[in-house]
Amino acid sequence: MPSPLSSQRIHFIALGGSVMHQLAIALKNKGFEVTGSDDELFEPALTQLAQAGLLPPSPGWDPGRITPGLDAVILGMHARKDNPELQAALRLGVPVYSFPEYIRRVSTGKIRVVVGGSHGKTTVTSMIMHVLREAGKDFDYLVGARLEGFAASVRVSDAPVIICEGDEYPASALEKRPKFHFFQPHIAVITGIAWDHINVFPTFEGYLEQFSIFLEKIEPGGCLIYNSTDPVVTQLVRKGPPAVRLLPYQVPLHHTLDHRTLLEVEGHTAALRVFGDHNLLNSEASRLVCRELGVGTESFLRGISTFQGASRRLEQIASGSGSMIFRDFAHAPSKVRATVRAVHTQFPEKILVAVLELHTYSSLDDRFLPQYHGSLDPAQVAVVYYSPHALELKRLPPLDPESIRKGFDREDL
Repeated sequence: MPSPLSSQRIHFIALGGSVMHQLAIALKNKGFEVTGSDDELFEPALTQLAQAGLLPPSPGWDPGRITPGLDAVILGMHARKDNPELQAALRLGVPVYSFPEYIRRVSTGKIRVVVGGSHGKTTVTSMIMHVLREAGKDFDYLVGARLEGFAASVRVSDAPVIICEGDEYPASALEKRPKFHFFQPHIAVITGIAWDHINVFPTFEGYLEQFSIFLEKIEPGGCLIYNSTDPVVTQLVRKGPPAVRLLPYQVPLHHTLDHRTLLEVEGHTAALRVFGDHNLLNSEASRLVCRELGVGTESFLRGISTFQGASRRLEQIASGSGSMIFRDFAHAPSKVRATVRAVHTQFPEKILVAVLELHTYSSLDDRFLPQYHGSLDPAQVAVVYYSPHALELKRLPPLDPESIRKGFDREDL
């Protein structure tokens, strides 16, 4: 097979995924011949693929699109094992990769930075990207959100460094291993560990094991940057590989003035545009990564002071008449807890109304609901919404509102 960064013919199965369509566009921009299929496309993938000239000729699967001349098929996580295009690729012997497998292939020879954890990984990855760009560094990246100043969420080039958000969800129908097991980082980050994805990892022990494997995948002589305020992470690291350099972090020195958070590092101060202890932890993790990549303290603080946050991560979407509205992608209990606490702490004089939609497999499973215990407590008014249609799509049984109140331990919910 030719070099992974030389021009190739690549076909994407389940093209519309958030990373899949961005990777397809990135490869086309490099001069690759790219095609793809999906049974249904949604925004923003629909418009972005159309603008890139990559819309499939028709929805659905067509094994005729798979030919022996393809250099690779990249398989999205939403494609099933019996997908007719996948079966055609296997019959013809066309190499099939999940997108993390392919990213690892094209990042051979690069310094690989991988940010893992149950929460905060998108923000930490975005912070690193923002600071490196402001410092004039050249790098590739893979992140699960759109970030202001970046045209895409995936970049593939000849840059010497790649920054990857490492997800613990399975890579594809053929590769059930978590995505972050494929990258083999030189610099790894673990932001925190809290049970999630109950449909894939029915026990916490099984979920935790994925992070143990992630530690074993760090390149010998590499380093692990980890949140030492998380007791689960700290206990895991104690059992980790001995050939890895350990860099623990905690909430950095800071103070709040007029609802603004001032970060203090080595005698220097920077006003942040994000807030909350979880974002202070995120900024410290990103600082240590940037330091490993040659960015000094003053340069880091200049960069982080202009970071406005990743899309849908505690993003202010409206304000007026003394009120403010924030939107957050938080869905796992640890994320919900951190977000609600951050807003309450930053604006203690305001009445806090928290509105949460349950929409993931885990959050719609009444066995998992007790994990949300107390997560909305700082809010004076707490509302939880869910759609019966979401339960139908996920083939889950009906959810009793009373079980939600018990799970959150809040009678006035």
